[in-house]
Amino acid sequence: MKRRAFFQTAGIAALGASYLAWEGFTHEGNIPNELSAITGDGHFISIKKTDILDLKKSLAGVLLLADDDQYNIARLVRNRVINKNPALIAQCASDQDVQTAVNFAREHSLLVAVKCGGHSVSGKGTCDDGLMIDLSPLRGSRIDVHNKRIFMKGGSWLGELDSATLPHGLGTTAGTVSHTGIGGLSLGGGFGRLGRKFGLTLDNIKSVEIVTADGKLQYASEKENSDLFWAIRGGGGNFGIVTTFEFELHSMEREVIGGRITYPFSEAKQILKFYGEHSMNCSRDLYYDPVVFAPPGGFGSTVYIDVCYSGPKKDADAILRPLYQAGTAKDEIRPIDYVELQKSGDDDDPRGRSQYLKGGFTVNVSDELIDTLVDNLVAHPERGSMAFFQHSGGAINDVSSNATAFPHRYASNNLVTGSFWIEGVDTAPHIKWSRSYWKKVEQFTDGFYSNDEFTENQEQVNRNYLGNYERLVRIKNQYDPNNLFRLNSNIQPSV
Repeated sequence: MKRRAFFQTAGIAALGASYLAWEGFTHEGNIPNELSAITGDGHFISIKKTDILDLKKSLAGVLLLADDDQYNIARLVRNRVINKNPALIAQCASDQDVQTAVNFAREHSLLVAVKCGGHSVSGKGTCDDGLMIDLSPLRGSRIDVHNKRIFMKGGSWLGELDSATLPHGLGTTAGTVSHTGIGGLSLGGGFGRLGRKFGLTLDNIKSVEIVTADGKLQYASEKENSDLFWAIRGGGGNFGIVTTFEFELHSMEREVIGGRITYPFSEAKQILKFYGEHSMNCSRDLYYDPVVFAPPGGFGSTVYIDVCYSGPKKDADAILRPLYQAGTAKDEIRPIDYVELQKSGDDDDPRGRSQYLKGGFTVNVSDELIDTLVDNLVAHPERGSMAFFQHSGGAINDVSSNATAFPHRYASNNLVTGSFWIEGVDTAPHIKWSRSYWKKVEQFTDGFYSNDEFTENQEQVNRNYLGNYERLVRIKNQYDPNNLFRLNSNIQPSV
């Protein structure tokens, strides 16, 4: 069966029917005769009440305005620093809803934000005075065990992918936090515990259905709309809204060996030095992230590594032994269900923490970088300060830099620094510290992961696409010449 036919007949079960109040919260009496909203280029316009009513009636999902029930929940993302108020929120329950919302946005030239899991730390899933297209109701999946494929709706979370595939002895790379939205992570890259073994999440995308800026629902794969398919894998949300993903799956055991090994902070430099030397050429079945951390309260700084070994059990002792011997180890590693391990870093608070992160790719972990990270990590009573590496290499680096739009195949790690702080305190000093810490570290990095982007410097964004930039601009010109989809690591059209 051709993949496109499978898409059309797969019967993916969307979860919209579970929303009890889906007749809509927006009452006609709550809609002003004219609603003020902002366009993509920053001009305020007025949207007529009749146009808003037409949009509401055409959605199977929900349209929310500021005075409606659930608006103040729907507008939020998982960073308390971000507190924005869209003029309208379209909670889309179907592909057709996404098309309707995109058409409405284009016809009114509205600023558009697309939200799935709300994990964009810089808040690109929301906006002030524009239209938020909320994909959270657009969820569901279908697995094809025989062909090792899973088809997932665009609003699904990573945990849904793991839960659907692992019972069949199948898996693929899917981040490290189960409530992350599948769309943002996959289109920007997708590091995870299986990345060294199976590649980035985007390396496992086999096809998509995507609503482009003209409102059309298009299919893209290596054989159909191949330029678009190339661009979305690393170009993020620049080219449209993916409503269905097809992912390749791989055989794997459900039980892995994972957990945490903690060392005294006095050994932080030796642990990072060990990591820099050992991680480059270790087994592809081994993924481990070192973290240096000064928790809130001003004391108790520590260094630890989060570990996932997904290879043959008979080899585990030999492969993990160097980690135990790297320092004075407190071992919390054990055989663990992979789905449970994937949920071990989840935050139960739907708003997450107030946080500010900066990051960049590294080719190696030099002594100078280690000294900079450890010597400048400052404990604070209100703030948790940290730096961590996301282990790369392996299968991620097997792919050429121009095979997909993601060009950073040279990297051995993604280094992230920053802080989080308690609610109700002044954010400015903590953001200032995070920026100053990053300034000291940045010189040791080369490029940055667009999903971690917290910059407004367009020149840096353009340069970060490296040799793929010009091709991406040509494809942007074709599919989004007016830059409707701009709240992302933006590729500005040249037409």
